[in-house]
Amino acid sequence: MRAVRTRPAAALAVIGMLGGCGIVEPTVDPRGHRVETHQIDEIVPGVQTRADVAALLGSPSVTAPFGDDAWFYVSSVTRNRVGRTQAVDQQTVVAIRFDDRGVVQKVETLGLDDATDVTPVSRVTPTPGNDRNFFQLLFGNIGRFSPGDGGGRTPGAGGPF
Repeated sequence: MRAVRTRPAAALAVIGMLGGCGIVEPTVDPRGHRVETHQIDEIVPGVQTRADVAALLGSPSVTAPFGDDAWFYVSSVTRNRVGRTQAVDQQTVVAIRFDDRGVVQKVETLGLDDATDVTPVSRVTPTPGNDRNFFQLLFGNIGRFSPGDGGGRTPGAGGPF
């Protein structure tokens, strides 16, 4: 009789575990400004201008940091990993370079293979006046308050205490 009672409980436990497997499956999420191949083919270097590119593709995701000589349209496909961190599966950057007159000079399509890993610098800029040793931290408040201060409250300022 006891084995008959545990079977439904075991079946429910297995169903509950299998139901949780759908939560672990990563979700695919397209992001950014996706540019289609036929749109890139319509851009003719030496002929079209910034206004033509803006009318065809819209405003860029990023422009050149110094000047307006390059526009970048960035798109990617990401998926959630364990812990809800993002992993980039695909990335496409369409780089359009302009000359001084605003005429298209070059159109490039770059992918993840063209990317360069950047290692952040781990150094920290020191802040003057905040370097305290153990004893300064331990005894730093001695003498900062007068004996009759009452914890910073003004006597007779009202209140129940």
